[in-house]
Amino acid sequence: MPAAQNFSGDDLIVVTGGAGFIGSNIVLDLSRAGLRVVVCDLFRSGEKWRNIAAASLYDVVRPDDLFEWLARNGDKVAAIVHMGAISSTTEKDVDKFVATNIRLSLDLWGWCAANAVRLIYASSAATYGDGSAGFSDEQTAAALAVLRPLNAYGWSKHVVDRRVVDDVTRGHVTPRQWAGLKFFNVYGPNETHKGFMQSLVSKIFPAVKAGETVTLFKSHNPSYPDGGQLRDFIYVKDCVSVVSWLLKHPETSGLFNVGTGTARSFIDLVLAVCAAVGCRPNIRFIDTPDELRAQYQYFTRADITKLRLAGFNASFYSIEDGVRDYLVQLS
Repeated sequence: MPAAQNFSGDDLIVVTGGAGFIGSNIVLDLSRAGLRVVVCDLFRSGEKWRNIAAASLYDVVRPDDLFEWLARNGDKVAAIVHMGAISSTTEKDVDKFVATNIRLSLDLWGWCAANAVRLIYASSAATYGDGSAGFSDEQTAAALAVLRPLNAYGWSKHVVDRRVVDDVTRGHVTPRQWAGLKFFNVYGPNETHKGFMQSLVSKIFPAVKAGETVTLFKSHNPSYPDGGQLRDFIYVKDCVSVVSWLLKHPETSGLFNVGTGTARSFIDLVLAVCAAVGCRPNIRFIDTPDELRAQYQYFTRADITKLRLAGFNASFYSIEDGVRDYLVQLS
């Protein structure tokens, strides 16, 4: 069932962070489906606009003008897909996280609740911290209370999740549909503008293609060998599939992990890139910078039981297939 069948011809879908990495892929998917899409983002002087150059857009709105725009056009908005965020795990200015990740998210939550508009928003696997409390997306106050994010980014996402679950638990008015998506380690097209925060696939591809040495962080945890740190790497097309599925199923709400359910090593990822390029791996290990070491996740793996029980039954790309598909577009 196409997502477009759940919306009228006059309905608008607002995508915040719509020119960013995950957001732009969602925008392109919605545009291809024939839906009327509004992008809310900042473009500045870079090339980020190219991420959505192929999309047919109804409107483009600056984030600081969003609520004024909603006051004028809110009666036509059927759903907001909120992907806009400060996503840098090394950002030191916590007030930026408060303003963008917490305040804007909660204001949109309140607006969507008051106006019976559907809301899908980006949370993060960073809310799980070092993983010692597990990776279950159980949406109870008690389950969320034991999580300890390792950085301000993860904390900011966790604040929103806890407030949302509190409102739901207390029976407060909520958006007509709501979903908080705990994205794991996402890679794929339209991420190069992220600089240092782009995925390892995007970072190492030029070096692999040129036959140069790839640099990985050493392990400073005796439980993991160098390059053996494990993450749940998910292709951005799979993230888009989850969002598309939710838009097709307005009866489904909740916190959901968005990962493959499989943990793979950084060496596996390098080997996948080398296999796609057709070369032998050449890896050098360096110390993890001191400012990252205390907040480094050695293991992530999404528990996707709840997503499956909700009815999402599509298969996920393996890193080998996802990297191969991605590099065809980078080449």
